Amino acid sequence: MTSFQWILLAVTAALLVFMLRRRFGDVSAAEARTLVQGGALLLDVRTPAEFASGHLPGAVCVPLAELEGRLAELGPKDRAVVIYCASGVRSAVAGRVLASAGFATVKNLGAMSRW
Repeated sequence: MTSFQWILLAVTAALLVFMLRRRFGDVSAAEARTLVQGGALLLDVRTPAEFASGHLPGAVCVPLAELEGRLAELGPKDRAVVIYCASGVRSAVAGRVLASAGFATVKNLGAMSRW
């Protein structure tokens, strides 16, 4: 294999890992449930219409588009937060927003269907 092919293979593998992590989050369903049962905030970052059509029990809806302006509603920054959305893309973005805002424990469940 040439060095170009190795580089192409490495880039492809990294992209695949990135895409899977976005889709499947960085926390398992069992870990997410344990965190929520222990007092973590379960945050749904989908739209209000998506939330109204069905959501996880106990979840709070703060759409991704409104998240930065509503951080104060999420409670103390030392409280764990488990985020989800429809596919994992918005929850991944929301996780970065929360982490950069100083939230200590932010876990991305990814797609709601993983619950």
